[in-house]
Parts: sequence; C-alpha cells; structure tokens
Amino acid sequence: MAKRLVLVLGDQLSPRISSLRASDKAGTIVLMAEVAAEAGYVPHHKKKIAFIFSAMRHFAAELREAGWTVDYVTLDDPANSSTLAGEIRRAQTRHGTGELVVTEPGEWRVLAELEACGAQVLPNDLFLCSREEFASWAEGRKSLRMEYFYRLMRQKTGLLMAGNAPEGGQWNFDHENRKPASASLFMPQPLRVAPDAITQQVLELVERHFPRNFGDLEPFWFPVTRTEAERAARQFIDAALPSFGDYQDAMLLGHRFLFHSLLSPLINVGLLDPIELCRMAEAAYRAGKVPLNSAEGFIRQIIGWREYVRGIYWREGPDYARRNALEARRALPSLYWTGKTRMACMAAAIGQTREEAYAHHIQRLMVTGNFALLAGIDPHALHEWYLAVYADAFEWVEVPNTVGMSQHADGGLLASKPYAASGAYINRMSDYCRSCHYTVSEKTGDRACPFNALYWHFLDRHRQRFAGNPRMAQMYRTWDRMDEKHRRALLARADRFLHHLDQHGSDCSAA
Repeated sequence: MAKRLVLVLGDQLSPRISSLRASDKAGTIVLMAEVAAEAGYVPHHKKKIAFIFSAMRHFAAELREAGWTVDYVTLDDPANSSTLAGEIRRAQTRHGTGELVVTEPGEWRVLAELEACGAQVLPNDLFLCSREEFASWAEGRKSLRMEYFYRLMRQKTGLLMAGNAPEGGQWNFDHENRKPASASLFMPQPLRVAPDAITQQVLELVERHFPRNFGDLEPFWFPVTRTEAERAARQFIDAALPSFGDYQDAMLLGHRFLFHSLLSPLINVGLLDPIELCRMAEAAYRAGKVPLNSAEGFIRQIIGWREYVRGIYWREGPDYARRNALEARRALPSLYWTGKTRMACMAAAIGQTREEAYAHHIQRLMVTGNFALLAGIDPHALHEWYLAVYADAFEWVEVPNTVGMSQHADGGLLASKPYAASGAYINRMSDYCRSCHYTVSEKTGDRACPFNALYWHFLDRHRQRFAGNPRMAQMYRTWDRMDEKHRRALLARADRFLHHLDQHGSDCSAA
C-alpha cells in the first residue's frame, strides 16, 4: 500500500520539485492528470494545450524510467472527472491512501482547490526567490521597482558580479538594447522538433476536444522533453544570444523570432532550470562569445523580471487580477481573436500569435497592450486573452504583466508611468508602418495612424491622474502648446475610431 500520493502539475515537470525530493520512490504514487477544468478555464491556444499535455506525457515516461510509479490520467479516459480534486479523490480510492503531497502551484485558484483536498503543500523551488523572501524584501518599501529587486537577485546568485560590484560597472544595460533591426541581418531560427508518436497522439486529441479553440495547431514544433529543451537552450546561447541584447525590442515583418530565445514556455513548465540557463549565458560572456549587454539583458529577464512578477502575484493576492485603477471598461474587440484589422502592427502581432502561440515582449507590451491601454479596454479581459493565447502564459506571470505593467491597472505599483506610446514608437522599432493602410506621420483624418490620436485621447481623459507625474510632465506641456483646433481634431479622430471599434469590434467594418 502506497504511503503517499504526490500530485505533479503540468507546470512542474522537473525531477527536482520539492514534492518528489521529499518522497521515497518505493512508498509513493505519482499522480498526473489531464483535466478539462484546467484545459478549459480560458480558451487556450490549441498549441498551448498540446505543448503542455505532450510535455506531461513525456515527463511521466521520464519518471517511470527513473523508477517512480506513475498513475497518469488522460483527458479522454472515460472515468476522468474533469477536475484536479476529482482525480485526487479517485486516485486516493484506487491506491488506498489519504496522504496528498504537492509542490506549491503557480495560481491562487489551484492552491485553494488543493488545500480543500487536504494537501500538504511544499515550497515551489523551481523559482529562485521564495514567496517569503520576496515579501520580506517588499515590506515597508514605498516603491516596488523591479530594478532594486533585480540587484538583490544578482547579489544572491553571484551572476555577472565582480566581487561586490556588477560586471562592467553598472547593473543594467537596457539603454543598449533598443536598436531597430534590419531584415538584412542574419536571423537564426529556434530549434524545431518533429512530433514523435506521443506528441502526434496529443495533437489528435486536441483537435478532437478543442476544435473551436483559438490558434493553429499545426505545424507543431515545440520541444516537449528535457533533452529537446536543453538542445534548444544550447542553440539559443550559441546562435542568437550574441545579438539578443541589441535587438530585443525590435520588430520585423517576416522575422517573427529575431534573436529571442523562445525558451519561456520550457522554463515555465519546468523543462529548463532557470539558474542553469543564466549560468550558461554568463559562461558564454566570460568566454568572449557574447557581449555583456546581451548576457545581462537575458539574465535580467529571468532572475529579475520573472522572479519579480511571481513575487508581486503572490504578495498582492487573488484580487489583483481584477484591479482597474484607470476604470477601463471597453469590451475586448473581436479583432484580438480574428486578427482582422487594417493596423499592420496589430495584424502582425495577432496573426503571429494565432500561428505560433508566441509573440515577444515588445509585441505584447507596445503593440497589443499599448492599443488596449489607449483604447480603454477592460484589463481583466485583456489578461484573459493573453493567458489564453500564449504558450508560456500562466496566471502568476500574466496578471502582473498585464494588469500592472501593460495596463497600469494597479495604479502604479509596478510602473511609475503607463506604457503609452503613439505610432512613432512602433515606427521607430519596426518596419510595420511601411506596409500599413494608415500613415504614421499623419495625426488626424481617417488615414492617420490610430495610435496617434488615441495616445492624446488617453492623456487627455486621464489628465487628473497623470499631470502631476514628473515622467509625464513634458507630454502634457506638448499637449498644452498645441493649437486648440488641432487638439479638438485629435480627440474627434479618436472618438470616431473608438465608436467604430465599439460597433464592429475592429477598424474594419467587415471584421
């Protein structure tokens, strides 16, 4: 008779999770379950579901090979109860054990479900900073800026440190990481893995059970095993990391991945160890293969931003996802699902998302996120869209990134000012505007880039909140210096656009 049941969730696919390390193989049943409640609580991208289910099945095989007894419940098992709680109860009955051990899940709702099942919850050490450590750092601070947390993590890990000082004499090289890219650059491709028999079975299952979900299921080429994930990491470090820093904010039509790693889905489900990835990047820098701004920028994304948003998520509580400081109430337009729009930047970002379940951070923040911010779209609806459509999206990462950084809906907890920008920013960092229906240099009129008028409309309607912000004072001075007639024309252009958006769900009448 088994002494304990260890539940392994779909984003805990690592043999070093606390629940496995605290258990004896001989006295443990490992439970893994594909359940409809998790696969369907938002309309996940088909590729996302396939990626997680395939990675889970491969991890179950890895555990069995290592000597664990694994009880794996597939989605199409006729007896599947469709919930984690139901599968826990069924497994406890099958194996005659009441003891349940689990590594802390990544989401409030899952934690509540497991605690209701009487689970012993162990710390989630797939992260470098515990919830308690983050709370201690945040206690009593007037500002929770990521930069200061990141410095703490650099000191804790020793990454890119020269004694007690940062390598290169500064902590952050972000100012060197904003170069626009040229299509003439050599663009390395991420590792593409052909589906094996297990993945092919999952693809068929997803097509049967989720035929109407957002996104293209095939071609499917995500790594789904630890070995494949490690190959993808080495390929990124060798081929793309040297130029990652310079062009990490750039966007190009026809070049969806540029020098980005596409490793975040693999990290977020446990197939890659974040600290080992950072050490690989640091080693490449110290070997003279990667410039400092690239190594630092990549490491900052992992030990800085990734750890920081997870800390914010748990510190702020389950109501954080519903915050709406700017009182944005507009429904999410249908163009986010259809991609039908004459805005080239939005069409590119959404089209890529539909096909790949991926878009990089600037496409999310400064294109789809910026548009939602300027248009006053409900931040919770936008959060649920991001959560659904990206393969790397889990609530702990998506809520702070959307509610906090992208939509400023937390009132400035994460960011000292909103990430609002006109079409000029997109034009500077991409080639999207060259093929757009709209003209980025025009401010008013029906062919003017919508981002231009929406930008000033956003500033005008939120003047009371932001006029006293030192980082936004220049913007308001510029607005105030404009001719009154021009201001009225900008606001009228934005109002017409938003009315059309409300009527049609897009700037296209046929969307």
